[in-house]
Amino acid sequence: MKADRKDRIAERLGRSSVGIAGLGGLGSNAAVALARAGIGKLVLVDFDSVEKGNLNRQAYTLAQVGRLKTDSIRENIMAINPSVSLELHCKKLEVGNLEEPFKDVDVIVEALDEASVKAGFIEEILLKLPDKPLVAASGVAGYGGSERLQVRKTGKLYFIEDPDAMSSEEDVLLAPKVGLFAHWQANTVLEILLEGLDGH
Repeated sequence: MKADRKDRIAERLGRSSVGIAGLGGLGSNAAVALARAGIGKLVLVDFDSVEKGNLNRQAYTLAQVGRLKTDSIRENIMAINPSVSLELHCKKLEVGNLEEPFKDVDVIVEALDEASVKAGFIEEILLKLPDKPLVAASGVAGYGGSERLQVRKTGKLYFIEDPDAMSSEEDVLLAPKVGLFAHWQANTVLEILLEGLDGH
């Protein structure tokens, strides 16, 4: 790769900001991936604490069990890339005010757990921040079936899904497939932020 292209990518990502709603399997892994990629600022929102049962798919360690996810993800990201600016909100997102932490970011990542909560978040963000790209995901349970994954784009919504997956209540959640979705979300964010960099 030419050095000037690498520098242009780094410069654009370094002045970009991404908001992530939820720091579970999708959000914690997407946040780490984006920090490694050199995103300048991450706005991260979650109210929960790390549980031992999270460690099979979330970007935390045994030593962090019982600690807030916001504190734990800060520790992990700072150990990877201390130049990332972190804005952390340890709070539960409230219906009617879901967009508040994300008004000033360039791209939003939906990484919430429950299907109804996910749907409500997507609907409210698209309504209140219609010009903001939103990267969402569904169907992360199970294993295998990588060939089924697809991304559907509707306006500013990028929806990554496995249409044949069972729900997380019916099937297991494991690091490989959850991580695949999280990294696809992060990669889609980069695609959005770097659009036009190479003249297309």
